[in-house]
Amino acid sequence: MVGQGALRECLVDAEVEGVLSVVRAPTGRSDPKLRELVRDDFHDLGAEVDGYDACLFCAGVSSAGMKEADYHRVTYDLTLDVARALAARNPQMTFIYVSGAGTDATEKGSSMWARVKGKTENALLALPFKAAYMFRPAFIQPRHGVRSRTRWYRIFYLVTAPLFPLLRWVARRWVTTSDRVGRAMLRVARDGAPRRILENAEIDAIGA
Repeated sequence: MVGQGALRECLVDAEVEGVLSVVRAPTGRSDPKLRELVRDDFHDLGAEVDGYDACLFCAGVSSAGMKEADYHRVTYDLTLDVARALAARNPQMTFIYVSGAGTDATEKGSSMWARVKGKTENALLALPFKAAYMFRPAFIQPRHGVRSRTRWYRIFYLVTAPLFPLLRWVARRWVTTSDRVGRAMLRVARDGAPRRILENAEIDAIGA
């Protein structure tokens, strides 16, 4: 869902010259500056990724019902395999990783997903990119046709949509939108940010 929002903002931003979208299946999107790279295996992207200024890494899965080893393999192993390859080929790249509110940078907490995300963040920050930023959004309201691929998420967002203005009012620090997250990623990729780990309120403000 975050990836859809980021892609939309890339395509509508006049300063973005070209976008390579790495996906497991064709999206059906068509745009003069969009090129899709369809791959079953993201571990070896090769020369296709050379020359890009930024990677907006939005891939991820819910930890619900997953064992830690399986979640670690998808969240940590895959992310670091891709990031290490990118850092070797594009050291001047800015890497932006979508993590989540509540991520545990100590890697020692009781929450499995938060520990694994924290380990992933720490490893990414140690790689030799030009810059790397960790985005920790909380509640993201999908906009402009963006949809979650998870059925119960779609139902949840449908039910809460009428309540979104109230949520913004009572819990502004924890609420943002898919377009604001996408715009924030682009602005940080272009201009940087004062901190390498950005919480939801900071993301929302940058993307406003």
